[in-house]
Amino acid sequence: MDAVIPWDEMAVLIEPYYFSGERGRPPRGIESMLRMYLLQNWFTLSDEGVEDAIYDSYAFKQFMKIDFMGNEQVPDATTLCKFRKLMHESGLAQRLFDSLKAFLDRHGKLMHGGTIVDATIIEAPTSTKNAEGKRDPEMHSVKKGNQYYFGERIHVGVDAGSGYVHSIEVTAANTSEVTIAPQLIRQDDEVLYGDAGYRGVEKRPEVYQDSHLSSIDYRINTRNRYRYKALAPGLDWDRRIESQKSRVRCKVEYVFLVLKRIFKYQKVRFRGIAKNKTHALMLCFSVNLFLLAQSGLCQASLE
Repeated sequence: MDAVIPWDEMAVLIEPYYFSGERGRPPRGIESMLRMYLLQNWFTLSDEGVEDAIYDSYAFKQFMKIDFMGNEQVPDATTLCKFRKLMHESGLAQRLFDSLKAFLDRHGKLMHGGTIVDATIIEAPTSTKNAEGKRDPEMHSVKKGNQYYFGERIHVGVDAGSGYVHSIEVTAANTSEVTIAPQLIRQDDEVLYGDAGYRGVEKRPEVYQDSHLSSIDYRINTRNRYRYKALAPGLDWDRRIESQKSRVRCKVEYVFLVLKRIFKYQKVRFRGIAKNKTHALMLCFSVNLFLLAQSGLCQASLE
């Protein structure tokens, strides 16, 4: 990850919003705080937990590039908390995500013309043991299969050619996937892939009343995938067509695998949709970096 992140470009983006240091103790370096913030997101650590982990882990120390021989200390938990608050209140998470998307586009890593949409549920705590005696009012329950889930739903738009995330929306879990799909489509998209949950998206008013959205080819998987018989012996066209759709659409499932298995995002960490969207944006920012690193590229080859 260290080899693919454009640190200078990210630091320049944060600098106008960063603390000036006119009062109080001098602020820590932007790059050091960003490195610490990313470690916290990648390994699902608390403010105190990531501070302790940097002292304990040699790999974390290398990533932070802190000179311990020169008595340099790790930024404390309070400093990280203020930096995380800055990232949320100034909208820097969205800016970083958009900046990385532009970086990928500039280096030819994004292929335009097609988008894959999908959504996944992230559960929230159901406990009412708090001062108000209530669950998070912005989270809701939804039934999926034969089980109820309480939490949020992350909607992503993935580039159909390369598999990088280019759009993200966060809603309550009971928000239908098909209602968010138009917000995940880019201006130059011509094809949209989705699972059976997006059936009927082309019939929605906001789609057929829009000249661009109504012209898109919606390739949505059907629920009864193998309903129709073969037109000729040995040729099952319905099965073949649905298989071709799924071969493209499967790229979005790998994004969720990285999000939930590599970065362990299976439970929400904050109360409210807004803070959790900031967290989701940083994780999708990290997913794109992970995919870039997996491709074997580094900053030296991109410059």
